[in-house]
Amino acid sequence: MSKLLFNRAFSEHTIGVDVSSIDGLSSSSILFKQKDGCVCIEITEDTTSKKLNSNYYIGTDWLNKNKTAVYVAPKINDEAQQTDYLRMLFSCLRHSDVASFTNDLYEIKFEEPFIEIEQKQDLITPLLIIQFLQILKSIVKKGLKKSYYKIEQNLNSKIKGKVLVAQTLKHNIIKNQPTKTYCQYNEFGLNCIENRILKKTLNFVQRYLALFPEYSKLVASVINYCSPAFQNVDANVDLRTLKSITHNSFFKEYKEAIYLSNLILKRFGYNIKEVETLNNETVKVPPFWIDMPKLFELYVLGLLKDKYYNDIKFQIQGTYGQPDFALVSENHKMIIDTKYKRKYQQEKYQVEDIRQLSGYARDKKVLSKLGYKTEQEQGRIIDCLIIYPDQLASERLNANLKEIPISGFTRFYKMPIKLPIIND
Repeated sequence: MSKLLFNRAFSEHTIGVDVSSIDGLSSSSILFKQKDGCVCIEITEDTTSKKLNSNYYIGTDWLNKNKTAVYVAPKINDEAQQTDYLRMLFSCLRHSDVASFTNDLYEIKFEEPFIEIEQKQDLITPLLIIQFLQILKSIVKKGLKKSYYKIEQNLNSKIKGKVLVAQTLKHNIIKNQPTKTYCQYNEFGLNCIENRILKKTLNFVQRYLALFPEYSKLVASVINYCSPAFQNVDANVDLRTLKSITHNSFFKEYKEAIYLSNLILKRFGYNIKEVETLNNETVKVPPFWIDMPKLFELYVLGLLKDKYYNDIKFQIQGTYGQPDFALVSENHKMIIDTKYKRKYQQEKYQVEDIRQLSGYARDKKVLSKLGYKTEQEQGRIIDCLIIYPDQLASERLNANLKEIPISGFTRFYKMPIKLPIIND
């Protein structure tokens, strides 16, 4: 097994772990998708020691390539409880429109050497599978696309389409079957290249889920819903054709589904037999990171949509930024933002967050989308709400969004929400 730092997992947002005793480590940062300021892991160094700090990202990566790796587990505020990030993802993806906002949720470094970790530490594979199945459900609900696809067939006493001379000579003329001809022709139906790729990926997913009942139980209804739609679709496909696929805007879900198919198949080396090796206690995975603040944002989006349906607008564009959510109804208008921070569990706040929401509440473009068009209307003070995680709270949103005011500020409120946890 690859040598994990101190042979243990670290919690997200761990500060000041002394790593002075580890050879080969120096001041460095691992960035999320190489975006400036988005640090997953950082090693700081002074004259006396080296310290490791983790941010709000979970996953595994190399600190010293092929020598020392680090693993960060999803734990928000209790070492005894692990956040059930899969239930969070499954909850928000029940709303089909949320799937389009998951592009920046994770990063996978397939070009890096794989890291050997415990099977239960593989966070990325079940995440990809759940996301794929939810998008596949949307595709099946809308109806599988039909298009022209090529068929090669050895026809008897007839010719259709293009004659394949080489195959005809090899399989028919040499074997003294002069009445048969190998032909290639186009046919219109469900058995197109895109559906065959999705069927092949679905086969991989079902083999994987058969090994893990806890995941299978979570998505069993989705599998049962999707499988019959692919009954007449062939799973044999040349994966080199993935690069040549063009996407139709009417079937926009296919683009994301094909992208996820490629990630899942790549994860298993395009070989379904690789799935069987997951019976082992350890597994090799590419370095990966999952953005927990982004996942928390999508989780809250799902909860808000459960409660307010289409009255919740996600990331409306303002003049200088965009709030996470805006509640726009006839009776209530509010700016809502998620903050994946422990600070709000106490009687504290971060002044930068207050300034940020205050800016949104005075942005004329945002106010216009809230329904305030005139100068007089835009002069009103808008309600602002910060939603943050707290394991002592309820898993449901409070009925009254203004139940907990933030002292010292007019019409500023906060609301805790409990994240689902894994019960060992």
